[in-house]
Amino acid sequence: MWRWLWMVVLLLGLQGCKQPEPFVATDITGSAIGGDFSLVDFNGKARKLADFKGKLVVLFFGYTHCPDVCPVTLGELANVRKRMGEDFRDVQVLFVSADPARDTAAVLRQYVTYFSPDFLGLRAEGAALAQFKANYKLVGEAQKPDANGNYAVDHSAASFVLDRQGRARLMVPLGHGTENWAHDLRLLLAE
Repeated sequence: MWRWLWMVVLLLGLQGCKQPEPFVATDITGSAIGGDFSLVDFNGKARKLADFKGKLVVLFFGYTHCPDVCPVTLGELANVRKRMGEDFRDVQVLFVSADPARDTAAVLRQYVTYFSPDFLGLRAEGAALAQFKANYKLVGEAQKPDANGNYAVDHSAASFVLDRQGRARLMVPLGHGTENWAHDLRLLLAE
C-alpha cells in the first residue's frame, strides 16, 4: 500500500516539473547550416563570426533596394530591440548584402542604421560571398535589369539566430512578430 502511495506522490511531483519552453521559430540546432565568414562591415573593417562571440547574432541576407522583405524584417527587429530594452544589448543584428554591386559601404551604413544605430551592415564579393551563401544555404540571385538598369534580387527571406558560441540555432521566418522574436531571443539569452 505504501509503495503505491509513494508512486502516486512521485508521479504527481513529476507532473509539476516544467518542461523547457519551446522556440516559436524553427530550431535548427545541430544542422549543417552556419559557420565562419569573412565579410567587411560598412566601416571597412574585416569581420569574422568570432568578432561577435558572447552575443546572439541575428543574421539576415538581403539588399538595400528591396521593396518589401528587407525593410519589413529590419523594422520588426528594430521593434524587438525596443521591446526587449536592456536584454537586447547581448544581441547583434547583421544585415549581409545580397547585392554588393549597389550596396556600397556608404549605402549600407545609411540603410541599416536607419533601423537602428546598433545594427551592422556587411558585404562581400566573389568567393567570400559565395562561401557565405553556401554555409548558410542562402539564395541571392540578381534578375535581369530593366531598360533603366533597375533590377530585383531574389533572396532568402528567413533570418538565422546564432547562439553565443556562434552555432546556428534558429531559422526565423518573415513576419515572425515582435513578441515571438523577443520570446525566442530571451530563451537563447538565458542558456
